[in-house]
Amino acid sequence: MGNRLAKKRVLVSQAGDFMGPITAEFFRSEGAEMITSTRDLTSAQECQDLVDSAGDIDVLVANLAGPTNTGIQVTELSNEQWGSGFRYMVDPLHWLTQAVLPQMIERKKGKIVVYGSAAGLKGMKTVAAYSAARAAQIGYVRAVGVEVAPHNIQINLIAQNYVENPDYYPPELMQKESFAKSLRRQVPAGRLGTPEEDAAFALFLASDESGFFCGQAFPFTGGWLQ
Repeated sequence: MGNRLAKKRVLVSQAGDFMGPITAEFFRSEGAEMITSTRDLTSAQECQDLVDSAGDIDVLVANLAGPTNTGIQVTELSNEQWGSGFRYMVDPLHWLTQAVLPQMIERKKGKIVVYGSAAGLKGMKTVAAYSAARAAQIGYVRAVGVEVAPHNIQINLIAQNYVENPDYYPPELMQKESFAKSLRRQVPAGRLGTPEEDAAFALFLASDESGFFCGQAFPFTGGWLQ
């Protein structure tokens, strides 16, 4: 398709989940050399080992997912449910970033793109644990973004919601008129976003075209969050 990522080496975490496969496909079509990982990232050493084994990394795509624990009142959240989002989505983000930054700082160039969630920007009932973890990702990206910007490194986050995902929106749900009505009411665009649209935005943030965006969380929600 193009060469916007020509000669770039890109590491994608949890490459077999959610946005991982489509991201690898899109980035590869733009000339990137893809390093896709499906390894467990729940320890700092695992994250460091992944980065060390990958070698030079121009772009890190932090595709991190964990239990949503939806539908649970805050008074009923167990300690395990509360901590799971941080264990799978927040800790690995820090460990991966910490592992990859030294080489980017040395080269004075690098990109980190985080697939996050708009749940970290808008209050919703019965998703306290998930929202807190996603909000922590956003706070982390904002802080690290201004810290590394002088080194010509950009870290940004896509705060997404209402994006096609069979785990969240199974075919039987999408066929219901009640779901279609709810979607039109909640989302000004009147539809779900596509993984292709999502990956195209990530591609932009990973490219040299996005050098003036530093530590930002971009809503990708069809107008649900502005």
